[in-house]
Amino acid sequence: MKTCMISGASRGIGRAIAIRLSERDDIQNLVLLARDENELKETKRLMNSEKNVEIYPVDLTQGERIEEIVKETGNRYGGIHFLLNVAGYAEPKSLLETTLENWETTYQVNVQSVFVITREVVKWMKKTGGKILNVASTAGMSSRPGWIAYASSKAALISMSNTLSDELAEYGIKVYCVSPGRCATDLRRTLAPDEDQSKIMQPEDVADVVHSLLADHGLCLDGQNMIIRQQPNYYEKQVKLVAAEQLQDQSVTA
Repeated sequence: MKTCMISGASRGIGRAIAIRLSERDDIQNLVLLARDENELKETKRLMNSEKNVEIYPVDLTQGERIEEIVKETGNRYGGIHFLLNVAGYAEPKSLLETTLENWETTYQVNVQSVFVITREVVKWMKKTGGKILNVASTAGMSSRPGWIAYASSKAALISMSNTLSDELAEYGIKVYCVSPGRCATDLRRTLAPDEDQSKIMQPEDVADVVHSLLADHGLCLDGQNMIIRQQPNYYEKQVKLVAAEQLQDQSVTA
């Protein structure tokens, strides 16, 4: 049985992904990382009770602690097969409003923590192969005035995912990246308090797409950045369609 590590699993998209992946038959161990212990406990309560779920309340910018957690997990379960980097930080500010502290915090959470946890997990994953999925944002792909730190950090994550896909392919590790658009998260509610949250994409919709990407369909979607917008079911269907077409092509050429 496989082991999955998820950062940012205390709420929103991270929580939805944790719950969705706990339904998979091939994943038995799920390790959840986030700052808020009470929210992590709530995520655990909502997950499949038949699975082994461990929670680690941790500041993801504390590199040494992350190294310890990954090592503990690898030793306990004999490896780590899935890594999902979902944690993110945003404090929208214009260029002139952005302080060095704001810039550094944004990059520490959105880029540096992903680098550290991925580096440590790959030390285990290179032995068995596995899958890494990074959650970026459409903010990293287009102009987003007033979001300079956040938008540029997500652009960096998209680029990092593409580079890692090529670099880690020799170990049988696939790297995926998804960029959700407007989604009903706590951050979105803060930024747009008057918006009808029921009219936009839900965290569960993103989780469904992630679940499909991580399924063993023999897909060639690694290294690409998949945009998730208002019609998530469309993307889930497209993932399955591409899988069917690729399997058919393989049978024809065999």
